[in-house]
Amino acid sequence: MNILQLLLVGTGLMTLMVLGYLLLAGPNPAKESARRLQAVRYRHSESTTDKVESQLKKAIAARRPKAYRIAGSGSRGEALALRLARTGMSWTVTQYIYASIGLAVILAGLFYLQTGAALLALGLGLMLGAGIPHLVVSHFIKRRINQFTAKFPDAIELLVRGLRSGLPVSETLSVVATEVPGPVGAEFRSVVERIKIGRTMEEALQETADKLNTPEFQFFVITLAIQRETGGNLAETLSNLSDVLRKRAQMKLKINAMSSESKASAYIVGALPFIVFILIYWINPGYIGGFFTEDRLIVTGIGGLIWMTIGGFIMAKMVSFEI
Repeated sequence: MNILQLLLVGTGLMTLMVLGYLLLAGPNPAKESARRLQAVRYRHSESTTDKVESQLKKAIAARRPKAYRIAGSGSRGEALALRLARTGMSWTVTQYIYASIGLAVILAGLFYLQTGAALLALGLGLMLGAGIPHLVVSHFIKRRINQFTAKFPDAIELLVRGLRSGLPVSETLSVVATEVPGPVGAEFRSVVERIKIGRTMEEALQETADKLNTPEFQFFVITLAIQRETGGNLAETLSNLSDVLRKRAQMKLKINAMSSESKASAYIVGALPFIVFILIYWINPGYIGGFFTEDRLIVTGIGGLIWMTIGGFIMAKMVSFEI
């Protein structure tokens, strides 16, 4: 069995593993059953509270047009451009592609010079050239979303004070855009600019919600939409929303604290084999260099990577909590 056949076998096993994980990681049956029971309760209950909640759910479902399309679902280029926009950087799709190709070529060349295995170097170069930029973009997206989520309740409190002082909603949005620093101010400035060029407030807010893709901002958009349809005290509603978002953030921090030990253990267990392999290869390349040339050792290494990937998925599932 040559190296190309081994790579094909390894790729096939990895594909089967990913497909199996996606099939097993579907919707939670218990949560789906609870959701259906909740819907039946809303439909047949005589309680005034349940009827009000049912009407709110219908209003939320009716606010989207029939031709609603998920942001980034048009093409892969559109989805990639949306991911790059979520970083807050001025990166373009062309720059991202050039950076990925350049990184793949450089890493493949370095692996080939070190090991002499052309196909293995090509495979590793392509994998790392595609994976490292994706991880970098995900890191910047997560950092910006965390910054936005941390400051967003303060922005809502500023909106509440503006509304209680008698300012209209559009003016309070402008105040938030100028007074709140960071991603919150930048996103609200984009909302204000869209409103100035003729977009409705709901469309401008929904476009920002699609860009951010965070439940916190989606709650805010839905709250404004329901208030415009049903009326009521918007300042009091937003004040309650701010309190809910702060409690949600506190719950996330508690979950992170409780799962930090498990995450640290998963990081150590997952990184230790790679660290040991690199250290041994650095100290004595001939002792462990057979993993790049001998067929049996290559098969063993691929099997080890597959099992470690399965273990990583299992540990990630164990420390993942929904709020």
